[in-house]
Amino acid sequence: MKLSHRYLLRQVEADLARKMVLVAGPRQVGKTTLGLSVPNARDGYLNWDIAEHRERILQRELPSGPLWFFDEIHKYRSWRNYLKGLYDGRSANQQILVTGSARLDFYRFSGDSLQGRYHLLRLHPLSTAELGIARQNDFLQLLTLGGFPEPFFEGSEVEARRWSREYRNLLINEEIAGLERIQDLGNLELLVLRLPDLVGSLLSLNALREDLQVSHRTVANWLSALERLYAVFRLSPFGSPKIRAIKKSQKHYHYDWSLVPEAGPRFENMVASHLLKWVHFRQDSEGLDLELFYFRDTDGREVDFIVAEKGKPITAVECKWSDSKPDKNLRYWKIRFPDCDAWQLSATGAKDFVSPEGIRVCHAMEFLKGLV
Repeated sequence: MKLSHRYLLRQVEADLARKMVLVAGPRQVGKTTLGLSVPNARDGYLNWDIAEHRERILQRELPSGPLWFFDEIHKYRSWRNYLKGLYDGRSANQQILVTGSARLDFYRFSGDSLQGRYHLLRLHPLSTAELGIARQNDFLQLLTLGGFPEPFFEGSEVEARRWSREYRNLLINEEIAGLERIQDLGNLELLVLRLPDLVGSLLSLNALREDLQVSHRTVANWLSALERLYAVFRLSPFGSPKIRAIKKSQKHYHYDWSLVPEAGPRFENMVASHLLKWVHFRQDSEGLDLELFYFRDTDGREVDFIVAEKGKPITAVECKWSDSKPDKNLRYWKIRFPDCDAWQLSATGAKDFVSPEGIRVCHAMEFLKGLV
C-alpha cells in the first residue's frame, strides 16, 4: 500500500500563500515528511534538534530561498518572539513553515503572541480514508499496527510493538523531560503504561492517584502534559436539556491505538482517532465550530461518540466488534435527537442496513471512508 502525499499538503500550500503555517501533531506522525513535500522546503529546512541548524537559527543565518522551514523550534524558549520578528520583518513573498511535536497553540513561554500571523493545522495518523482502505484485511492491519507511518508501512506486528516501546521512551525521556517541569518520570511512565488498559471506560483520576500513590493534582498535570504532547486526548460528556447527562467524567484515547491490548477497546479508540482527525481538519481548514464528545446519562445509558456543531449534535456513533442489533442506548439517543445521523459500526461484521429508527448499521469502513 502506497501513499502519494499526506492529506494536509494542499491545505499547507494554500495557507502559506496567506500567512505563516504551524503544523502540529504527535512525534513521528509525518510532519517533517509533509513539510519537505512543499515546494522549496528542502532548501529552507532548519531543525532545532541539529546543532549546526540551531546555531544558524540563533544567529539568524537563514536560507536565501522563498521558504523558511523550521522543525521543532518550539523547544526554543523564545520561539514565538523569534518567529514574530521574522514574520514582521520578512520580504513580501517570504513564506514560513513551522512543525512541532507539541501543541504549538499552547507553548507560549514568553513574548508576544503570534495571533493573526499564522494558520494552525494539526496532522493526525493515517486513516481509512487517507489510505483508501476498502478491504477487510487492510482495515484489520490498520487496527493492529496503528496509524503512524513507520510501523504501519513496516507491516509487522512485532516491529510495531518495538516501535511503540521506543516511542514511549522518547516521549518520556526527551519530549516531556525537555518541555515539561516534571521530575518523577518513573511514575509518569507507570501512568503511560496503565492508561491503555482503561480506554473505553470513564477516566477516574482518584483511582489513578491511588494506584500511583501521588496527588490528584499531580495526575491531572501529567495527563495534561500527555495531551499537550499528542500522546492522548480526552473527550467530555455531551450535555443537553433533553437528557440527564453526566457533567464531568471524561474518557481518554491514544493517538497510537495499537497500544490498547483488547480488540474491542482498540477498535473504539481507532474510531475515536478517525473522528477527531476529521473534526480537527474541518476546524483548521474551514473554521467550523465542531466538537467531539461522548454521551452518558445518570441512568448509565451511553453512546460512544457524539459530533456536535455549535452545540447541536449532528452525528452519533456506536462501536461494536461484530454484527449485532441496533444498540438500545443508540436507539434512545436517536428518538430524542431524530435529526442527528446515527451509525452503529462493526469491525468484523457483514450486515449493512437502516433500522426503523433510522440508524445505519454497517461495517466501519463504510463510515470511515467518508471522513479524511
